[in-house]
Amino acid sequence: MPVSPECADCLLSRIRHTCILAGRPGDAEAIVSTCAARLAVLREREVPQPVVASDLHRLAAGLLGVRDPYAKVKEESNAVVRDACRVVRPRLVTFRDHVTASIIGNTFDHGVMGHRIADDFLAFFEEEFARGLAIDDCDAIAPLLGRVVYITDNCGEIVLDRLLIGYIAGRGARVTVAVRDGPVLNDATIEDARALGIDRLVDLLTTTGGGSEMGVPLDRVPPELADAIDRADLVIAKGMANYESLTEYTGLPPVAYLLTAKCRPIAGRLGVRVGEKVALLCG
Repeated sequence: MPVSPECADCLLSRIRHTCILAGRPGDAEAIVSTCAARLAVLREREVPQPVVASDLHRLAAGLLGVRDPYAKVKEESNAVVRDACRVVRPRLVTFRDHVTASIIGNTFDHGVMGHRIADDFLAFFEEEFARGLAIDDCDAIAPLLGRVVYITDNCGEIVLDRLLIGYIAGRGARVTVAVRDGPVLNDATIEDARALGIDRLVDLLTTTGGGSEMGVPLDRVPPELADAIDRADLVIAKGMANYESLTEYTGLPPVAYLLTAKCRPIAGRLGVRVGEKVALLCG
């Protein structure tokens, strides 16, 4: 999906936010200006949105000289959700329960202009859990849980992903989990996954490849992930960037997109309202 004017504004707002998190607000305008010039070039080439976003954030991180501006945010997000899980975990019984919880976790996203992360996550969780899913393909997804590739998104969210992954693996599925290959926004990396013990739950923990890259660059994924996708009965893809990325490809196994629609372009594409939760099976 090419970068729309609304998406371009969102991308540049995140670059400014990254500068603030890195402790360099005084450099924000110059860095945003440099990134805007790069964005104009990429838009002329009609480069897909996740590739553009990745390019800009790598550029900004290089200019800032900070490998992971979101490191503290990621740690804090995981801590908040771990605390909430002590309360909500006993309530998660069915596959749909675990899916819904993991999608609520997808709201821990620092990459969307205008999207606000709840101050009281536990209260927010209770409200959203009761609201349920706007698109609910859980009954069609569940029979495909044989050989599963699970592609994660954000920190905070990954704590609830761990519960869903454990549920799936505990019912005999062979599970490969793929996280980001390098720091980008607040996306989970292999260090984050290992810190939560996800590597001990699954058959394979790997990365999506490509370095600090949003989405899934299928032309650059590690051989073990490419093989797992080829053999998979189901790919579970969390979040909007993975949705935008994988829907550019054909010939994939069935893909379950689990996400909260946090912006108008994605909500419109899915036919839901901003803020609604989606468990959509394609293929």
